[in-house]
Amino acid sequence: MLDRNSKHQHKMYKQLMLHMIWGAIFIIVALYIGMLGYHGFEHMSWADAFVNAAMILSGMGPLTALVTTGGKLFAGFYALFSGLAFIVLVGLIFSPVIHQFFRRIHIESSKDVQDD
Repeated sequence: MLDRNSKHQHKMYKQLMLHMIWGAIFIIVALYIGMLGYHGFEHMSWADAFVNAAMILSGMGPLTALVTTGGKLFAGFYALFSGLAFIVLVGLIFSPVIHQFFRRIHIESSKDVQDD
């Protein structure tokens, strides 16, 4: 039989995996949006659109020089979106770990109060 601590750890790992799956889905959707934008506005091949979207999403910057005004505007807005997406993604993936940390602090402080 699992004790209470290991049950909570198992639940945390399960939540962490679930959040990582949601994070991967979020990355795939964001990458697809970027690919559609580069393919549509800049008329890039799907491979070039993928590389440019991945570079922007990872914070590295575009790989290919942009020539159309629509493509430049899209790249600017996509870069802003990517910056916020990174923050959201980090929060999403690490939220189970942070929740477990605060839970332990609360349990330890409750034990200290009961001991007094």
